[in-house]
Amino acid sequence: MTFPISFEFFPPKTPEGADKLRVVRQALYARKPQFCSVTYGAGGSTQEGTFGVVKAILDEGVDAASHFSCVGATKQTVRAQLQQLKDMGVKRLVALRGDLPSGYGLGGEFHYASDLVTFIRDEFGQDFHIEVAAYPEMHPQARNPEADLQAFLAKVKAGADSAITQYFFNADAFCRFQEDLQKRGVDLPVIPGIMPITGSTQLMRFSDACGAEIPRWIRLRLQGYGDDVASIRAFGLDVVTQMCEDLRRRGAVGLHFYTMNQSAATLAICDRLGL
Repeated sequence: MTFPISFEFFPPKTPEGADKLRVVRQALYARKPQFCSVTYGAGGSTQEGTFGVVKAILDEGVDAASHFSCVGATKQTVRAQLQQLKDMGVKRLVALRGDLPSGYGLGGEFHYASDLVTFIRDEFGQDFHIEVAAYPEMHPQARNPEADLQAFLAKVKAGADSAITQYFFNADAFCRFQEDLQKRGVDLPVIPGIMPITGSTQLMRFSDACGAEIPRWIRLRLQGYGDDVASIRAFGLDVVTQMCEDLRRRGAVGLHFYTMNQSAATLAICDRLGL
């Protein structure tokens, strides 16, 4: 049996970006992904673009998962949008609280991702496979690790089918998270999120914003390469492949790649892993 992998894309902002993403998708489809997910902007700001890419993936014969965030939304709009996705043939959702656009307060009828999962189950039963987010290193807005774990367990109780993690570069953090779930009798499949390393500055800025820890030895090596992109990519390929091998050896049920709408780095990791 082949090891399950999946890929994440974001909706392009330009026609050139859309053309490029089509080429990237075709290159990655050769790896037979279980599904491809498409992100959703703050406050649903990219909804049209997200749904458009989801439809394109389905039309290309691949299972597509739409990210779906609920913060600031009403039950009426969420119900209509979910019906739209169902009518498109979407069978899989990544249910998220989502980020508010800057300057907005926490409005709407949903305050947590668990509220959204409950609503989807109440309104649509088992029509959708529901993925939720997991944070092996703790959500950046959580009060403490236990509060974060309880928030995750609330999503499980609400009816989540499986979870995808925030990316990380420390396999021990993921395995500890799995152990914490097992101690509480939770056997929900949790898929590690994998971020290929293709550059230094953007990765560090992105990681600081979303609470993903870059281990000091990796950060120092990346900084030491300066503007030497080839060395950064070679080092990144070694580090991320090694971590993926470690995760598989320690029982990971799949790998979910954050492609950043690029194919080269993800394909290189898949080649090394024999996927």
